[in-house]
Amino acid sequence: MCTKVGGLAPDFEAGAYFPNGEIKKIKLSDYRGKWVVLLFYPADFTFVCPTELVDVAEKYEELKNLNVEVIGISIDTVFVHKVWQEVELSKMISGGVPYPLASDLGGKIGQLYGVYDEALGLDLRGTFIIDPDGVLQSVEINNAPVGRNADELVRKIKAFQHVRATGGKEVCPAKWEPGKTTLKPGIELAGKVYEVYKK
Repeated sequence: MCTKVGGLAPDFEAGAYFPNGEIKKIKLSDYRGKWVVLLFYPADFTFVCPTELVDVAEKYEELKNLNVEVIGISIDTVFVHKVWQEVELSKMISGGVPYPLASDLGGKIGQLYGVYDEALGLDLRGTFIIDPDGVLQSVEINNAPVGRNADELVRKIKAFQHVRATGGKEVCPAKWEPGKTTLKPGIELAGKVYEVYKK
C-alpha cells in the first residue's frame, strides 16, 4: 500500500463517465482546493455496489454543500459505467448517481491505494477522504461482502473539516456531530477527559 494517512494522496489520471453522459479524463490533482472522496468498489452490475453508490448519491447535495467531490472507481470501462447508470442506477435513484464513475482498468489506481485484489481482479470497497491540500485524512477498506454507510462518511468529513477550521486546536471524540463537545488537546486534559467529555 503506497498511501499513508497524513501523507499526500497519490495522483492518478483515468477516464470517467459523468452523469451528463460525457466521457473525459480526470486527474486527482485537478480537484485541489476541494475535499475529495474516492469511492472504490468491486464492479458494476454486482450486488452490494449499487446500494453503496446510491447511498452516497442520496447524500450528494449535502456533500457538495461541504465542498466535497465524489469519484466512484471500479475496474469497469467507462462504457460499462454508462450502461449501468442507464439500466440499473437510474432505477434506484432519479437520474442515476450524480458523480463521475472512473475506470480503473487493470487495477492500477487500486494498487496505488492498496485496495486492488489481484486474485479477484477487482478493487475492494475503499473509501478515502482527501483534504483540499491533497492530504489523505481517512482510509476505510471493507472486504467485498459488506457495504459502507454514507451517514458515517458525512459525519467523518464534518469532523475533519472542524479540526481543520480550528487549526488542530480542537479534536473530535467518538460519535462527534456538529454542535457537540470537542476536546482541546494539551497536558491539562491528560487523564481528565472524563471531566469534559459528554456523549
